[in-house]
Amino acid sequence: MARGKRYQPEQVVNLLRQTEVAVANGERTAQACKEAEIVEQTYFRWRRSMGGCR
Repeated sequence: MARGKRYQPEQVVNLLRQTEVAVANGERTAQACKEAEIVEQTYFRWRRSMGGCR
């Protein structure tokens, strides 16, 4: 069974920012994550581990 992608810390920060901007502009979290090609669970885990970028 294949594992998912591995992201560098810079990539994680960029994807978090991209998703946060989309959510701030009124987009649903699920749709913003889909556009960033990550699952919601990963988004929330990254947000929690990176200090809650908000």
